[in-house]
Amino acid sequence: MKALVTGGTGTLGRLVVPRLQDAGCDVRVLSRGSREAIEGIEFVTGDLASGEGVQAAVDGADIIIHCAGGRKGDDDIARHLVRAASRAGTRHLAFISVVGADRIPITSAIDRAMFAYFGSKFAAERVVADSGVPWTTLRATQFHDLILKVVRPMVRLPVLPVAAGFRFQPVDAGEVADRLVELALGTPAGMVPDMGGPRAYEMAELIRAYLHARSKRRPMLPIWLPGKAARAIRAGANLPLDGALGRRTWEQYLAEQVMSPGDRALRT
Repeated sequence: MKALVTGGTGTLGRLVVPRLQDAGCDVRVLSRGSREAIEGIEFVTGDLASGEGVQAAVDGADIIIHCAGGRKGDDDIARHLVRAASRAGTRHLAFISVVGADRIPITSAIDRAMFAYFGSKFAAERVVADSGVPWTTLRATQFHDLILKVVRPMVRLPVLPVAAGFRFQPVDAGEVADRLVELALGTPAGMVPDMGGPRAYEMAELIRAYLHARSKRRPMLPIWLPGKAARAIRAGANLPLDGALGRRTWEQYLAEQVMSPGDRALRT
């Protein structure tokens, strides 16, 4: 079976690729820049934003795992991909989205400024669902890696602003990759149950755990963010309603990551 991965060098995609190889797939990765094949991975050049080169990348792929995306424009990216997949007769398109995409309203400028990612993913979900290509969409909560990227630079501040009332249920990216590959190799299932981490944390808890792991202390200042999207998140719209739960906790992730080269540099 030949599998195409978009976003194959990103946080999730780079974990999906070896899992597909382990499952016996021939793996092709769509990349905006030219790369030479490595360890049996074929890289093809194409730009999902413009659609250039996408058809050639999709042709011959039995399944597509769509991991590429950003803060905005995901619907256009998805539209270019599904159009090519429809022409190529792709048997299964598996898409990764975010928990709360359908429940966090993006109606104002302030919503878009802070939470456009949710609206972008929801728009892409609808493109995939309406494409006519057999599909599966998995919504996952924020990866541990993303939470760390947010928290790590914050500790440089003398006082840490914390979004009051916000809770997150971070999940291990490797566990999401396992689930996404399992779904992609199976029968198209439409929208499947959400996937989140083993427990929900208030934002302040996530920060305190990081500070504790770094043997640091910082005062925190609660900030009440405005807008309908922020209100929905305070009500738990970004937390999974049901579905699979990962096993790796935020504390376990930090125990492995806190003394990474980046953290050592911060200590000096």
